[in-house]
Amino acid sequence: MWSVHLTITILFALGFYTILNRNNLIKIIMGINIIEASLILLLISLSYKPEGTAPILDQNYEIVVDPLPQALALTAIVIGASTTAVMLFLAIKIYKEHGTLDVSELRRLRG
Repeated sequence: MWSVHLTITILFALGFYTILNRNNLIKIIMGINIIEASLILLLISLSYKPEGTAPILDQNYEIVVDPLPQALALTAIVIGASTTAVMLFLAIKIYKEHGTLDVSELRRLRG
């Protein structure tokens, strides 16, 4: 189980590093998506139980998996897809308006 948490930590750090150290808007959006994927993996890994089964009515299982984190992960996927679409739309509009996706050039144009 520690390898899953290590993978999640590495993914989160990689996304955070990408957001902080890249100037291209598309790469920043990719970093946000990597962080989102790591958080979804965290939700799923928290609900994992070895040899657990789905909680179905009329069954007497001793070890069941909590379905709430899985439902939250599905909700996070839908929200993440929507926010990614909005971010990409804004990046396209910025590129059409200013001709660049470089954050440092956009800051220079602003002021």
